[in-house]
Amino acid sequence: MKNKELNILLSAPRGFCAGVERAIEIVEKSIQKYGAPVYVRHEIVHNKFVVDDLRKKGAVFVEELEEIKDRSRPVIFSAHGVPKKITEDAKNYNMTYLDATCPLVSKVHREAENLNKAGYHIILIGHKNHPEVIGTMGQLPRGSIDLIQNEQEAKNYDNKDNKLIAFVTQTTLSVDDTKEIIKILKNRFENIREPQKEDICYATTNRQMAVKNIAKNCDMFFIIGSRNSSNSVRLVEIAKKSGCENSMLIHSESEIPYDKIENANTIGISSGASAPEILVENFINDLKKRFTIKIDEVEIIKEDVVFKIPKKLN
Repeated sequence: MKNKELNILLSAPRGFCAGVERAIEIVEKSIQKYGAPVYVRHEIVHNKFVVDDLRKKGAVFVEELEEIKDRSRPVIFSAHGVPKKITEDAKNYNMTYLDATCPLVSKVHREAENLNKAGYHIILIGHKNHPEVIGTMGQLPRGSIDLIQNEQEAKNYDNKDNKLIAFVTQTTLSVDDTKEIIKILKNRFENIREPQKEDICYATTNRQMAVKNIAKNCDMFFIIGSRNSSNSVRLVEIAKKSGCENSMLIHSESEIPYDKIENANTIGISSGASAPEILVENFINDLKKRFTIKIDEVEIIKEDVVFKIPKKLN
């Protein structure tokens, strides 16, 4: 029996962004320079494959600095950024630390600090308990920044003391979701100050636009990424909203739904900003065992952004 033919629309750009590439390089170069083990506070990026690979090379992942018994070893802060207190703790412990915070997240940190100094009360649009949100809120004194997660919270937000207010956003959100929240805030507080340049990162925006571009032509859509990766989860939502109801996340424990793919003619594939390309290749290779596939890569924009690593690792 001849294998069923399956068209694959491969979304581009997809996968690693410049911030993720830089963070992984910082861990690898640190291991080369300082030897193993090198400690990493929180998963360097939200992807099990990447974390496991770095673990094999000599990285030890911890959630808090207190877990590190040998404080003569270097510690690296993850790409999501950390509260100021963590940097201060590392200094107090006399630890060598390297900051792998994505430069676009650092930009939001500086923005929030500058607005705070200028007398503004800050609203952060983001998801509670996401490490990036914890890091951004931890740049400012307690009580000077409030989190808004959705449109309802934006409608209910109470600027009690009639303070000057400004907003910043988590970098990995969906452009469409924040658009509605921002619209509500601007309607309610006409003098609210917005970022000079949008906070949502270029890579998040590009990957979302690339998925939007092809979702309506797909019977199924698969996003390769981790369950705790905010940008990967957003891509699934965007594929659904853009015309492919049957969209799902493929993570490290996923079973590929071959029976459903059997009934599809065209499937879309993309990957979150912390998912390595090899996972996409592995997924396609699994499909090749069962189907005759034709791949069409649909690229909407070329990315050429590169972020430098800290000087002490060069």
